[in-house]
Amino acid sequence: MAVSANRLELLQIADAVAREKSIDREIVLTAMADAIQKAAKSRYGSETNIRADINPKTGEIHLQRLLEVVEEAEDYNTQIPLTLALDRNPEAKLGDFIADPLPPMDFGRIAAQSAKQVIVQKVREAERDRQFDEYKDRIGEIVNGTVKRVEYGNVIVDLGRGEAIIRRDEMIPREVPRYGDRIRAYVYDVRREQRGPQIFLSRTHPQFMVKLFTMEVPEIYDGIITIKSVARDPGSRAKIAVISSDSSIDPVGACVGMRGSRVQAVVGELQGEKIDIIPWSEDPASFIVNALQPAEVAKVVLDEDAERIDVVVPDDQLSLAIGRRGQNVRLASQLTGWDIDIMTENEESERRQKEFNERSQLFMDALDVDEMVGQVLASEGFAAIEELAYVELDEISSIEGFDEETAEEIQMRAKEFLERQEAELDEKRRELGVSDDLRQIDGMTLAMMVALGEDDIKTMEDFAGCAADDLVGWTERQNGQTKRFEGTLSGFDLSRVEAENMVVQARLAVGWITEEDLAVAEEVDEDEEALAEDGVAEEGAAEEQASSDDEAGKSA
Repeated sequence: MAVSANRLELLQIADAVAREKSIDREIVLTAMADAIQKAAKSRYGSETNIRADINPKTGEIHLQRLLEVVEEAEDYNTQIPLTLALDRNPEAKLGDFIADPLPPMDFGRIAAQSAKQVIVQKVREAERDRQFDEYKDRIGEIVNGTVKRVEYGNVIVDLGRGEAIIRRDEMIPREVPRYGDRIRAYVYDVRREQRGPQIFLSRTHPQFMVKLFTMEVPEIYDGIITIKSVARDPGSRAKIAVISSDSSIDPVGACVGMRGSRVQAVVGELQGEKIDIIPWSEDPASFIVNALQPAEVAKVVLDEDAERIDVVVPDDQLSLAIGRRGQNVRLASQLTGWDIDIMTENEESERRQKEFNERSQLFMDALDVDEMVGQVLASEGFAAIEELAYVELDEISSIEGFDEETAEEIQMRAKEFLERQEAELDEKRRELGVSDDLRQIDGMTLAMMVALGEDDIKTMEDFAGCAADDLVGWTERQNGQTKRFEGTLSGFDLSRVEAENMVVQARLAVGWITEEDLAVAEEVDEDEEALAEDGVAEEGAAEEQASSDDEAGKSA
C-alpha cells in the first residue's frame, strides 16, 4: 500500500477490511494513520513527533509535525521557542504544541512493507478484542463449530467468527474428530491471552449434559423441571437428579420422553453415554437410595456432621451397588455430595456386634462390673462413660434388673473414672508443656489439649495460628474419589463451626483481632447475604419477565 493510492481506494480498502474482519471501520482508518505516521518518522527522523490524520469522508491525508512550546529550544525538530510560537498563535503557552504541516510523501518499498505490518498488527488486535467481547458473555452456552485441525489430541474448532480449542482431557474418550466434522461443545472459559482470546470448550463438563437436556426437554427450558445435580463418567455413564415444581408432571418421565426419544437424543450426542435419571429429594437418605439405583438398599445410617452415610444392601446386591470399578457408588457420591460406604447385611451385623462388644468391654473396665452388666448398659444405648455420669438416675434405675441403689453406684463409679481420667490427662498435658491458658477457650477439654500438645501446639499463639482444617481435617476429590485428611482434633466430636469459634477466641485472647473487627466482619457478611438475595430476586423477576415476553410473542 502507498500514499500515492487515490483517496477513494484508501476508503474502499478500509471498508473491505472492516467487513472481512467484522471490526469497526474507524479502527482500520486509525491503523492506517498509525502506519503512515511510522513511515513518515522513518523519513523525517524517529525523534520527530509526527501526527497523521485521514479524513473518514474524503480519504485526504494530513501530515503534521508537532513542536512543543518551550522557553528556549534545544532541538528545533521537536521544540519551538515561546517567542516564535506566539507569532503563529497569540494564545500559545508553555507546554502547548504547535502543528507544523508537512508536505505529502510517497512510500518507498521498505516503508510500505513496514506500514503494512503495522496495519496487520492493529487489525489483528482489534479482531482479538472483538472476539473476546463477543464470547466473554457466552460462558455457559453451547456452541456449534467445524473441526479445523487436530493438534496432539487438542481439537481446534472454527466457530465462524473465531477459533476455540477443546483440550484432549475435555473430549469424550474414544471420540475421534476429523477435519470438517460438525461438533457441538460447552463454553466453560474465555480468557484474554498474549496470542489473543482463548475460547475453551468442553464435551465432558457436567453442564454440557445439563444444556443438552435443556434443549431437548421443554419443561426444563420453561423452568417447570429443575436439574439439581449431575455426575458424569464421560463416555461411559452419568447420573442426573431432577425435580418438578408441578406435581402433575413426572420429572423422570418428561426427561426420558416418548419411547426414550428425548434421552436418546442426548445419549447420541454423548457417544452412547448411559444416563440414569433419578428423582431428587430433600431428604438425604431418600436421595442417596435413589442415586444408587438400580441397586436395592436395605438400610441407611447418616452422619450429618461428617457428611458421610453407611448404606446396607443385601448380599446379592453388593456388586450392583458398587458397579464396575466402583463406578455406580462413585457417581452416586458425586451426585449427592456425600461420602458413601457400601456394606452387606452380614458385614453390618458384624460391625454392630463389634461395636457392642467394645462398648460392653469399656463399661466393664471403667466401672469394674461384670460382663452381664456391661452388656445390659450397651444394649440400652449408652455409648460413653460421660452419659452414665451425667444422665438422670431414673434412666439407669428404669433398666430391668437395676434398682435405685445400683444406679447410684454405677453413676458414682462413672464419675470417679472420669475424675481419674481427668487427672491423668492433666498430668500428661503438663508433661507436654501445654499452656494453662488454653483452658480459657470454650469447648476446650483436657483430652483436646493433650492431642494439641502431641502435635506441638502448646500455647495460645500456636492455637491462634491454626485454621479450622488443621483441627477437624478436610476432604479433597482426587481422580473422582474423595480423600480424607485428618486434623489434630479429628478424633473428637467437634464441628467445623465450633473449631472456627475456638480459633477466633484464641486470636482475640492474643490480640490479633478485636471485637470491633468481628463486628465489621459480621456486617460485611450480612451485606453480602442481602446482595445475594437481591440478586436471586432480580434474576427470578427477569426470568418471569422473559417467560411472559415469550408467551406474548407466541400468542402474537
